[in-house]
Amino acid sequence: MLDVEVFGDAGPDGPSLIEVERLVGIALASAGVEDGHVAVEFVAADRIAALNSEFRGRPGPTDVLSFGVDETAPSAGPRELGDIVICPEQTTDLREAVVHGALHLTGMDHETDDGEMLALQAELLRW
Repeated sequence: MLDVEVFGDAGPDGPSLIEVERLVGIALASAGVEDGHVAVEFVAADRIAALNSEFRGRPGPTDVLSFGVDETAPSAGPRELGDIVICPEQTTDLREAVVHGALHLTGMDHETDDGEMLALQAELLRW
């Protein structure tokens, strides 16, 4: 079973909790991940800028960051898949950011692949 928690405010045009759960679910399912826990947090630009600097060594805000936790299922308890942090003011499409962040949690990386992640992302969003 997939457990998705959402924190923060996505704004009036942002996706509902049910939509965030659905988007995370289809992105993870595309990689065969059917169970675990994911936290999605909507944050201000200063918070994501601090995280971007601390964890990626890049200055300034960005749209979405993902922080994977368990690479394999633990022996006891639910699998902790990781956290997705999204900055609504840096994002033109919050639904795309949710899918993008979830795909990163599956191990995909658009900076090193040959376009597979972004192609899958576009296909999932068309659904």
